[in-house]
This record gives sequence, structure tokens and C-alpha cells, in this order.
Amino acid sequence: MVLPFMTIYLTGIGFSLFKAGIVVGMFGAGAIAGGYIGGKLTDKIGFYRIQLITLIGGGLLFILLGQIKSYPLICLFTFILSLVNESFRPANNTAIALYSKPENRTRSYSLNRLAINLGWAFGGTLGGIIASFNYHLLFWIDGFTNIIAALMLYYLLNPADQVASEPIPGELSLVKISPLKDKKFKIFIGLTILYALCFYQLYSTIPVYYKDVYHMSEFYIGILMGLNGLIIVIIEMVLIFHLESKNRAMHFISHGFLLTALSFLVYIFLPFPLITALLSVILVTMGEILAMPFMNNYWTGRASSGNRGQYAGYYTMAWSLAQVLGPTGGTWIAGHWGFNSLWWISALICLIAGILFRTVKLQ
Repeated sequence: MVLPFMTIYLTGIGFSLFKAGIVVGMFGAGAIAGGYIGGKLTDKIGFYRIQLITLIGGGLLFILLGQIKSYPLICLFTFILSLVNESFRPANNTAIALYSKPENRTRSYSLNRLAINLGWAFGGTLGGIIASFNYHLLFWIDGFTNIIAALMLYYLLNPADQVASEPIPGELSLVKISPLKDKKFKIFIGLTILYALCFYQLYSTIPVYYKDVYHMSEFYIGILMGLNGLIIVIIEMVLIFHLESKNRAMHFISHGFLLTALSFLVYIFLPFPLITALLSVILVTMGEILAMPFMNNYWTGRASSGNRGQYAGYYTMAWSLAQVLGPTGGTWIAGHWGFNSLWWISALICLIAGILFRTVKLQ
């Protein structure tokens, strides 16, 4: 609930838009650090403990951050909060890998994405209603939902079942190999960053484009953004169920990237704002559905019981880095060269990354 309204909250209590942007940047920096630290600690003390610690710690830090008024302290605690909160992701991704089987692992990640999108849609909608009354309640509710999740984890999952040193069936024998020595994984991470840089335009420059160029109201922009999550919830699990057994992961990832490239090109070639915006959201969402579950399955397949947390950590860091650079670079390009230049550049990046996924042998 907090992050989508953080900029509005900070400007509302007297800080400039630039200072609010720095705080959001601190959140991204903390996410990068959290991905690395969370991955390392997951391999050392187990994903169960990391999830429990980060949920409780993140919950308390959300509540604390809502009480702080000093700008330097807001920056500091935003970084710490993000570090703790985002350390949850590598541990959570590692848990999914352990609970699933090779034949249903892609679906398992799709199910997790379904939960995330439901939470994002519901949290964002409810957060908007709550923010219209009291912004401070967002921090309290976000904090308590984290703590409730920690209690559910503690009471519903037995800690004795969470430590598994034996390899997952079907995984590679790379127990002692660092992800940084895995050349194919490093290429994969580079391509992931390229894709994520473009994908994050959906939550940064594209809403501004709708507002300033298409002159849409916040209401319609919200509907279009919500459509992304709604499509994922309705069709992703069903589609992945049919595609997972075909053993063509790189093929699907590549097609997902190409659909994302098309989602940018329609802004250049189609003259009808409402139809163009709707088509673009559908294309980028279908690209996301094809690419992301199989991307998760790829790094899981290269990891092993001894380094799975580190693989998950570097994958999390790739997305966190793009979350910082994508919106910043996108707004800079749009401001200096215009939105059409941004759409051309984004489409070209996705096209190149999609072709490389098909031509470079990553398996």
C-alpha cells in the first residue's frame, strides 16, 4: 500500500518532488542490497528463518517510517526498510523451488505471481481509499499485514520441514559453484535487466504519457493499470498449465519480449488513444505472462541446494536495479528527446533481448 503513494505522501507533508524522488530511489537502492544480502543469508541459515525475520522486521519498520518527519531519517529508514523487506524475495523464491517439482515449477511461480498481482490490485485500490482519509494508516496497515503474514508462516509451516540439504530432483550439480562463475546465468541476468528496464516504463513513464499526451483522467489510467493484474489473474495459470509441458522455455521468453516490444510500437503507429492504450496494456501483459514464469524457472534450474539463495538474490537484484534505472532513464529520455524516442528505444531493446534469448545457447 505504501510504495504507490509514497511520492504523493512526501510532497503532501512539504517535501519537493525532487526530494520525494530521492526517497523512492533509496527504496530501490535498498532493494538491490536486500536482494544480495537475502540471497547470501538464505543459503546460510535457511529460507524459513529469513522469511520470518524479514516479515516481522519489515512490518515494524513500516510502522516506524510512518512516524518519522525528518527528511534525512526518512531517507535512511526507507533504505533500511527496503533492504529488510526485499531480503524476503530470494528466500521466498527459494521456498517455491523447494516446494515444487520440476514438472510443475513454472506453474508454481505463476501461482505466486497470481498472489502478488491480487495483493497489488487489492492493496493499491484499498490504499487509495485509505489515503483519501489518512496517509498514516497506510503505514500501520502495511506493517500489520507483514506481521500477520509472519504469524501465518510460523503457525502454518513447520520449521523442521524447511531445511533441505538434498538436491531437488532434476537440478544441476552445481552445489559449490558461485552464480558469478556461471557464464550462462550472467548472460541471462544481463538480458533480464534489459527487459526489466523497458517493462518498468509501465509503472512510470506510460501513466505520464496517458495523462499529458492522451489527456486521460486518473480514473481511466487506474483502470488500465489494473487491467494488467486482472489479465494475469484470469489467464496466466491456465495458459502456463498448457505451455509448461512443451519444454520450450526460451521460445516462450523470446516471444514474451517481442510482444513487449510491440506494446511500445503501437504508441507510434496507431492514432486512436483509447484503443492504442488498451492494446498496449494487453500486449505488455501477455508478454509478461509468457516471459516471467519461464524466467523464474530458468534460474531455478541452474541453481542447486547449496547456492539457490544466491541465484535468487542476483535475480532479485537484477529487477531492483532496473526498478531504479528504468523509470529514471525513461523520464530523462522522454523529457529530452520526446516520448516517441523512448518508445523506439524500448522496443529496440526488447527486440534485441528477445532475439538473443533465441540465438544464445543458455541451456
